[in-house]
Amino acid sequence: MRLLHADGTVVHLAYCTNVHAGDSLDDVLAHLDRFVLPVRKHLGSDLLGVGLWLAAPAAHELAQDATATNGLRRALTHRGLETVTLNGFPYRGFQEPVVKQRVYHPDWSEQERLDYTVDCAAVLAQLLPDDAARGSVSTLPFAWRTPWDGGQHQAALDNLGRLSDALEGMETRTGRVVRVGLEPEPGCVVETTAEAVERLAGVNAERIGVSLDLCHLAVGFEDPAEARDRIAGAGLPVTKAQISAAVHADDPTDPATRRALAEFDEVRFLHQVRGRHTDGSISARDDLPEALGGSDPLEELSDDGSAVPWRVHFHVPLDLDPEPPLRATRDHTVASLDALVGGEHAVTDHLEVETYTWGVLPDAARPRTDDDLSRRIAGEIAWVRDQLLDLGLKETP
Repeated sequence: MRLLHADGTVVHLAYCTNVHAGDSLDDVLAHLDRFVLPVRKHLGSDLLGVGLWLAAPAAHELAQDATATNGLRRALTHRGLETVTLNGFPYRGFQEPVVKQRVYHPDWSEQERLDYTVDCAAVLAQLLPDDAARGSVSTLPFAWRTPWDGGQHQAALDNLGRLSDALEGMETRTGRVVRVGLEPEPGCVVETTAEAVERLAGVNAERIGVSLDLCHLAVGFEDPAEARDRIAGAGLPVTKAQISAAVHADDPTDPATRRALAEFDEVRFLHQVRGRHTDGSISARDDLPEALGGSDPLEELSDDGSAVPWRVHFHVPLDLDPEPPLRATRDHTVASLDALVGGEHAVTDHLEVETYTWGVLPDAARPRTDDDLSRRIAGEIAWVRDQLLDLGLKETP
């Protein structure tokens, strides 16, 4: 789906296929008819953007076989689909029964991460529509924060330098621009936009920037406009924004709130929790069960006795709230869209809906059939489209 900003920028809106299980190219192709085409039909749109997740085996197969990549491009075009962005964060097995911290491996100090990302960029350069200005690949923010030392960080920076060289060479060969954005995430080496600016100082900003996940931004209680200005002030591009929302709990001391939060405690993904005190300081726990009742539970009260609001890294559907007394950070999502693509200038032209947690939502909220999932993904995309139209963007003919 494409929208037109007032400054003439074409803004691409897609949804990310990391919600669908499967690591092989055959899985990717099967998803097009099983899920993705039905999403487009539910939207009633002639063109749907797809942010493909290609696990390492599929990405490598395509990068080595131009015929297979051209076949994937034809399969997309035949179904009224286009791809300008890839999710290169999970290496493989993202919808396996237990993922947790495995999603951060291999990290950016390892050759496997560099090779995978170069494969993703090479494939995307072939998939890009002829009239697309550029492509984007999102990736992890170096690594989980521990263990991480100076040697690992230097190795990661060296790999980013090699990535930049590979992207430059790719542009020379193909004429297509692909940028890679590191995605700040709670608990990682780069958790906030301030850390992104610090850790990415000196990278080639023509090739490497920041991919902003709005759920992560909300969990860190970051102000969207300040985050945008911080990144821009450092000369880094926002290569992509992943449109998502977190779980918000106003009062974790409330028994009903704690019962509702417990419904989001599941074993597949890591659900980092952050609480903001009245003095602005942030308390942190690495997973929801730790925050709720581990040996060191997250603080519930500030020094003045007021409740500490919590935010949980759990991507919840964009177009509806969780059951009360919880709510989604949709107001923050809307403010982020305004900061990134509202006003006079768009600072990113790639937007990707990324609710990958449909299968682990509290039971009453889970889709029951493939078509139900496609219908509900379409509802999220429609919600984002409507927010963008309210910001003054126009649907393209």
